[in-house]
This record gives sequence, C-alpha cells and structure tokens, in this order.
Amino acid sequence: MTDNSAYIHIPFCRRRCHYCDFPIEVLGDKAPTKNETIDEYIDILCREITLVPSAKIPLETVFFGGGTPSLLSGSQLTRILDCLRQHFGIATDAEVAIEIDPGTFDIDKLKGYQESGVTRLSLGVQAFTKELLKVCGRSHSVEDIYNSIEIIHRVGMTNYSLDLISGLPQQTIIHWEDALQKAIDLQPKHLSCYDLVLEETTVFGKRYQSGEKPLPSDENAAEMYRLASRNLGKAGYKHYEISNYAKAGYQCRHNRVYWENRPYYGFGMGAASYIDNKRFTRPQQKLAYFLWVEELEKNRGNINVSVSSHQDIYLETLMLGLRLAEGIDLIKLKIEFGQEKIDRLLAKLKIYHQRGWVEYLDRQDNIIEIERANEFPASLSSLRLSDPEGFLFSNTILATIFED
Repeated sequence: MTDNSAYIHIPFCRRRCHYCDFPIEVLGDKAPTKNETIDEYIDILCREITLVPSAKIPLETVFFGGGTPSLLSGSQLTRILDCLRQHFGIATDAEVAIEIDPGTFDIDKLKGYQESGVTRLSLGVQAFTKELLKVCGRSHSVEDIYNSIEIIHRVGMTNYSLDLISGLPQQTIIHWEDALQKAIDLQPKHLSCYDLVLEETTVFGKRYQSGEKPLPSDENAAEMYRLASRNLGKAGYKHYEISNYAKAGYQCRHNRVYWENRPYYGFGMGAASYIDNKRFTRPQQKLAYFLWVEELEKNRGNINVSVSSHQDIYLETLMLGLRLAEGIDLIKLKIEFGQEKIDRLLAKLKIYHQRGWVEYLDRQDNIIEIERANEFPASLSSLRLSDPEGFLFSNTILATIFED
C-alpha cells in the first residue's frame, strides 16, 4: 500500500462551535485573511513537510481540514501546495479537497483556490435554520449558505459536498427533514450527515446529557438517521459510508483512504499519520506543535513511535471497513489474518445477523441467507452492516468484536 495521501490541518477559526473538540486557535469573527499568525503557522507547517522522508511518489489525495481552512488566502494555500509538490509531487488527476465555511470566502478567493489545484470543496452548512445555527455557535447565517453556493457555482466547481448535523439541541424531525430537502434541492454531488457526538470538553458536552431535552430523544435521533438514508437514497445519493452519501463518481477519495485502513501522511497541529504500520499524532497546542517541529529538525526527521501490532491492525481494519457500505472482504481478511480469526468473527456476529444488522454476501454481492448458525457456504465472500439498522447499531456490534 503506497503512501500517497496527505492530510493538512489548518487550526484557525473565527470562533469555536459548541460541538467542536478539534485542535483549533480562535482568531475572532473579524479576523483578516492576511494574518501574521497564519503566516507563521504556514512557515512551521512547510518546515515539517520537508522533514518527512519522501519516495517522490506523487500524492493522489490531499485534504485540508480544520479548523476553517477557508480563512487562508489563495496565496497562502498555494504556498502549502507548492511545498507538497516540490517534496512529494501531486498527481495530475489528484483529488485536492478543502473544507470551507459559508461567509469566509468570495469569488476571488475561490478562483485562487482553483488555480492552486483545488478540485473538491466541503461546505460546512450544519443547519438551514437561523435558530439552530445560533444554538451551534456558528458564525454564518442562512443567507451566507446560499451566497456561498452561488459563488461555488459561479466559479464552475461541480465537485462539492455539504455537511449537516443531526441530533442538535432543539432540533426536531421536521427541522431535519426540511434540512435534507433543502440540501437535495441544491443538488451537491456529495452530502455528509453527522450525528451529534457530545464530547466532554465542548460547550454541548458540559451543558447536555445524551437523550435528555433539549436534545432529541434517542428514538428521534435514530429516526433522523433512517430519514437521511431513505430520503437521500430516493434522491439518487448512494449511502456509501455510515455518514456519507454521494452521486455516482463523487465519493470522497481521500476519506476512503482512512476507511480502507491505507497509509497516509498528516501534517500540522494535532494531525495524525499512519505510515509503515505506525500511528502517531502531533501536539494539539500550537506552541507545543512548533517546539515539536524544532525537535524534529534536530533529530533529522526521526520520530520514536511504536509499531501497531498485528492484532491492532486487524481490529482497525474491521472498525474502519464496517463503516463502508461494501463492508469487509473476508477473502482478503483471511489471507492477511488467518482462518481462525474469520471463524471467530463470524461466530461473534451470528446474533447480529439474526437481528438483520449484519449481511453476508457472495462474490457477486448477492445476499446469502445462512440457514444453520455455524455453516457458512464456500461462496461467502464478504460481510457488511445493513442500511440503516446495522449502521445505527454499529457501536454495539464493534463493542462485541473488541471485547472478544
């Protein structure tokens, strides 16, 4: 598996949203794009990039996440991409994606991104009502959303995604259905629908308890998930990953690298890498990250990290692969990890197959019904979680696998 993907973390935001626990630095609502703080960060970031040993294999995917990467100017983004091109190379048909927030860019900035090589946009909409945007602590308005999409269309970028969040405080099923329909009406090529996760360190995590008002009940949150799967499916979007939907040919290539447990570079504050079966994460505070890069320079790019065990890689492969609609290829799994692990996995998943949460497939992707609990036909080729029920209960299923 080739190391040909890179994630770049841009930590700057106008404000911290109430659900966010990502490593960020708040600049304020009126922060200018041309900011010495951002320029200083890019200096350090590019120093880190050049310290990583490179086999000069061109990158096939590059993803700018954050934070709010659209606080970068076109020239700032170009500088980072030029650094990647010089050190690794970027394939001519690479997917170069960037997360953007409504109200943080104009047509000139977006054209600058295009000219620098950006091919895919991910717009952080989150909600289509003023009240819910305020609840989330977002800095943009509903009007900003539509203005931003108009700008995207004007520059001719068809490959863009919209991000939505379900399970928000005060959000009803009617709110969610309306948001889905508004998103469908805009006809993006891709939609990401995330269920709110209450992280302890966030405003929401400190303020609310799961399942208690004003959060939707667990039953309503589950119904929101089913609604997204049903309505987006009818509108022509393939539910290809637990939280992601795409028109044909527009799945996020970079994120599939994660879900297929392939290696990738990570650069920037708090970014994670997975190279040579080694996972490691950079410091999550800016000063600590700067000092870490300086130490890296002293050590000529050498980092002491532990190698993932065979068992860790197996569990990661299951945890990530079961997020995908196609599920896990049991033939490949057997080759890499052995028949004993496959037998044990199938035994543990038996109860979930009986509930309809796990599906078995043959080589032609036809569903196989298992008549006897421990008798699996030779044609069994893969297994997947059912949509939507298996996806809904994925944490329960994975917990059983990990306990075993």
